[in-house]
Amino acid sequence: MYYGLNKLIKNILPKQLFYRALLIVAIPVLVLQVVITIVFFDSLWIKTNKGMTKALVNEISTFIEAYKNEEYNKDNLENLFSIYLNLNIEFIETDKFDYTYDERWFSPVDRTLRRELKSKIGFGNFWFNTTNYKELIDIRIKFENGYFKFLIPKDRIRSSSARIFALWITLPGIIMVVISLLFLKNQTRPIVNLAKAAEKFGRGEDIDEYRPSGALEIRQAGYEFDKMRKRILRHLNQRSEMLSGISHDLRTPLTRMKLQTAFIKDPEISSKLDDDIKEMEKMLNEYLQFTSSNHSEKSEIFDLSEMLSELISKYENKNITKNITQKIYLNGRKNLLQRCFNNIIDNAIKYGQKINVELSKKGKNLFIVIEDDGPGIPPEEYNNVFKPFYKINKGRSETKSSVGLGLAIASDITRSHGGYIRLNKSSLNGLEVKIFLPA
Repeated sequence: MYYGLNKLIKNILPKQLFYRALLIVAIPVLVLQVVITIVFFDSLWIKTNKGMTKALVNEISTFIEAYKNEEYNKDNLENLFSIYLNLNIEFIETDKFDYTYDERWFSPVDRTLRRELKSKIGFGNFWFNTTNYKELIDIRIKFENGYFKFLIPKDRIRSSSARIFALWITLPGIIMVVISLLFLKNQTRPIVNLAKAAEKFGRGEDIDEYRPSGALEIRQAGYEFDKMRKRILRHLNQRSEMLSGISHDLRTPLTRMKLQTAFIKDPEISSKLDDDIKEMEKMLNEYLQFTSSNHSEKSEIFDLSEMLSELISKYENKNITKNITQKIYLNGRKNLLQRCFNNIIDNAIKYGQKINVELSKKGKNLFIVIEDDGPGIPPEEYNNVFKPFYKINKGRSETKSSVGLGLAIASDITRSHGGYIRLNKSSLNGLEVKIFLPA
């Protein structure tokens, strides 16, 4: 039960820090306003309204009792109450007094007035209306062969401080919430900027000089991120430079070995050495391809559908079928993604006969599926084949020229674009490679 309640609360609460912080600031202000309002209406406004209504009903009762006394002049009595007590009184002779008033239970003014009149005048002997006139209350009291009609200002039973109080309690609350919005926006902006910078860096995009801002803790996190980013970039550049140097150093002796094989008279030995040299060159190229920096290429918006169609057409293979949704655009590094799809399609051609390539878009995600009818990969090896230099003997025949970097490179490129790769058994009973990319 506790877990279910906790999960429900988590689902209701907003996910973003800005709105959570706004709740922390706004809820106490709103609760305080509600409590003060309840206390005010209960202890001040309602009690004041009750006392003023009771005094008014007593004045009406006093007038009726005095009116019954034959010693007083009726006209003078009406004028006296009208001048000094602000009661506009009119006696109407009629045999009919059958009024039904609207039960406005939600109005505290009506409830209090009805209670006091019922207590003093008696049920069925009065009628009133507080809505017919904008500034007056119409009260009618049955008397002998007619009734008295009292037109009384609403201020007699309603405190004017209620509106002022409502204004002063609402306006500062709104001002405080607006100030909180501006303050929280400024406080959460550095966190959002840091998250965006980390996201761009994770995708391999170039980041302009990042400037930490905000509170001390956020600045500290920003400085540490910037230091980490520069260390990673420095490491990648050192790795690329080192491997470029190794490549240059190794290509020189390989070129000499090629020349020397040309002078070998035994054709069998010359052919074997030439195959070994070609294998070394291919392995060296794959090493360099895997370790090359992804930060050198700029991101651009391009037509992924067109790029995949052109890539498939270059193979000139009738066994490759495609089902590509047209006009799908992606913001990414085109050459790197082309290398990723090349590696996967090359593997499919290498181990299978029929290949099917599909591209579709669902919501904010792109799906690229490349499947073949080859021997496939055992499910227990799905995670291992993405490790650099990992080769398996099961399912797919191992060749001398393979160093186990094809899927590792494809996975690295996909992850640098914010996506991921999943392997499964294909509908052709081979391997299915499904690539997910954010649109």
